[in-house]
Amino acid sequence: MNDVHYSPLFLSLKVAAISTSVVFIAGVLFAHLLVRRNFFGKSFLESFFLLPLVLPPTVVGFGLLVLFGKNGWVGSWLLTWFDIQVVFSWIGAVIASIVVSFPLMYQSAVASFESLDPRLENAARTMGASEWRVFWTISFPLAWPGLLAGLVLSFARGLGEFGATLMLAGYIPGKTDTIPMAIYFAVQSGHMETATFWVTIIVALGFSTIMWLNWWTKRNVRRFAKDHT
Repeated sequence: MNDVHYSPLFLSLKVAAISTSVVFIAGVLFAHLLVRRNFFGKSFLESFFLLPLVLPPTVVGFGLLVLFGKNGWVGSWLLTWFDIQVVFSWIGAVIASIVVSFPLMYQSAVASFESLDPRLENAARTMGASEWRVFWTISFPLAWPGLLAGLVLSFARGLGEFGATLMLAGYIPGKTDTIPMAIYFAVQSGHMETATFWVTIIVALGFSTIMWLNWWTKRNVRRFAKDHT
């Protein structure tokens, strides 16, 4: 195992942390904005948000490649005005993780906000609270357990993203070699010990993440039951 480099671990954690931060903010804001509003095209917009769940990752990656490539609309704009190249860079890995993990966060946030009693929010509004204050003092705290679940699942999904990342970021050792990439190309080149090492690492990370979420959920359920008995 002397030939194992630890850059895939650090890069995967970096990509997952950044993508999860973006996904959490965007998922919560969009879910809160749409859950109590009805307008023409809402179903289309929600279907678009959830589309990556039902598409093969390579299809998602192809769409991102067309959009963020050097000749793509967004890619050429970023390259011209900010000298940012998305393709074959760790930024591409972040974007791929954001797109594939966003539906998980959005679904969890929608379910959390829909489960809230609107009378609590309306009561705060009648007392003169602004929408911003209602969100931070009532909606967000009450929805937090579900939001945390979406946050954890989004992190795990971003950590394990492979197909879309391969299409957009490629495999460049030391630059875009996330753990799933390192596993795939280690197997391709016959380095089974290296692949086994990274499989063990990512399984341990995923398992510990889910274990922590289950522990946290059960602890809060017991605390809630104790406080209301």
